[in-house]
Amino acid sequence: MSKRRVLECFYDVVSPYSWLGFEVVCRYKNIWNVDVRLRPGFLGGIMQATGNSPPAMVPKKGMYMGKDIARLAEFFQVPLQQPRDFFQTVIKKGSLQAMRFVTAVEMHHPEFVEPVSRELWMRIWSEDKDITEPESILEAAKKAGMSADLAKKLIESSALPEVKNKLKQNTEEALKYGVISPVAKSCSS
Repeated sequence: MSKRRVLECFYDVVSPYSWLGFEVVCRYKNIWNVDVRLRPGFLGGIMQATGNSPPAMVPKKGMYMGKDIARLAEFFQVPLQQPRDFFQTVIKKGSLQAMRFVTAVEMHHPEFVEPVSRELWMRIWSEDKDITEPESILEAAKKAGMSADLAKKLIESSALPEVKNKLKQNTEEALKYGVISPVAKSCSS
C-alpha cells in the first residue's frame, strides 16, 4: 500500500490559472491518492519578488492567455470568464484583502478554505463582482456556508499582524518552491 503524498497548492484568487489548478487538484485528489494542502499566497508579492509581469500586461502573452483560459475553462468545466474591466479588477484592485481573509480562514477555520476560495474565484472570474470590499468578502463567505458572525470576525482578524505575516510566509514558501507566476506553477508537491 502506497503512502499518500501531500500536494501543497499555493494560489491567489486573482489568478485564473490558479483557479483551474485548484479545481483540478481538488477534483482528482482521491484518484491521485494525495492529500491537498491549500496555501493562500499573494501573487502581487510573487510578481514583485521575481521581477515578473502579469501575463496580461505583455501583449502577446495577454492574447494567448485569453484564448488559453477559455480553452482550459471549457475542458475542465470551470465557469471562468474574464471580467469586463480586466485591468481595473485584476491589476489595479488586486486581491490583497481577499487573500488576507483566506489566510485568516486558513489559520482559524481551515474547513472553510476550499469553499471560501472557490466563492471568491466565482465572484471575480465568473460573476464579474468585487472581491476587495468587506461586504463582497462577507457575501462570498456566506455562500461558502460560513456564518455572518464568523465571517465578520475573520475579516477583522485579517488586519492583524499575525495574519499578514502568515500570508507573507506562505508567499515566501511558494517562492522557495520556485513559483514565479500562476502560469508557471501554481501547485507543487
